[in-house]
Amino acid sequence: MTDLNPMGFRKTPFTRELAIPERFPLAFQQEAADALRDAVSGRMSCAIVAPAGTGKSLVMRLLASSLPEARYRVRYVKVTGLSKRDLCKEISVACGLAPAGTYPTLVRRLQDHCLQASGTDGVRVVLLLDEAHDLRTESLAILRLLTNFEMDARLVLSVVLAGQPPLAMMLQRSGAEAVAQRLAHRATLRLLTRDETCAYIEHRCRLAGAQQVPLDGDATEAIFEMSHGNLRAIDRLSLKALQVATKAGRKVAGSADVLAARTQLWL
Repeated sequence: MTDLNPMGFRKTPFTRELAIPERFPLAFQQEAADALRDAVSGRMSCAIVAPAGTGKSLVMRLLASSLPEARYRVRYVKVTGLSKRDLCKEISVACGLAPAGTYPTLVRRLQDHCLQASGTDGVRVVLLLDEAHDLRTESLAILRLLTNFEMDARLVLSVVLAGQPPLAMMLQRSGAEAVAQRLAHRATLRLLTRDETCAYIEHRCRLAGAQQVPLDGDATEAIFEMSHGNLRAIDRLSLKALQVATKAGRKVAGSADVLAARTQLWL
């Protein structure tokens, strides 16, 4: 990777390795996380549906960090289009259970685990299912079974679905109503505005050690126009533009560097 020290950086800027305290504060992200937390606190399940690169993973991290470990056991699973049995095995592994057995056995084991946590240990299991738009329709049955205890007389597990817009369409299909109706809240995220984009770029540059933002006004404007305010696209364009400018011996990136960066990326 191109050395960006000449631009004043102490570390590589715009990486995805960002601690929660270092995040750029965006009210709509915090509001989404708070709404999900309220649903979980109410012993219910919920979902966040938003395009790729808009901060779903960050909101899930905000949610997880807000749940006291003394009261919750947060388990994370990344969905990859698995069959219902294989997905059940992945959930079992995340919960520290043996992934072997038939599908009914796996479901029963997970149910017992949640009941044990709630009854004996006094904690609530929270299952975060990321990339949930990749769920197979048949796999949705797992969520209904895991959240249905004693004919809904006991709510011992909260499921948080996080996925791109196809997730919303999937939940509207015939056969998915039973799961959709169990979701107490659906959070969404939006793209950044022009002003938010400029402030975000400045924040990320300063986090990486730069005293001044080494992207001029035309560059930040170009980044906003090309990224449409998508956080992931902003990160990738900004970093690549800085690298292009540094290779050319410039200490400040301009719009031409952003244009060159765009040709070198898939956005």
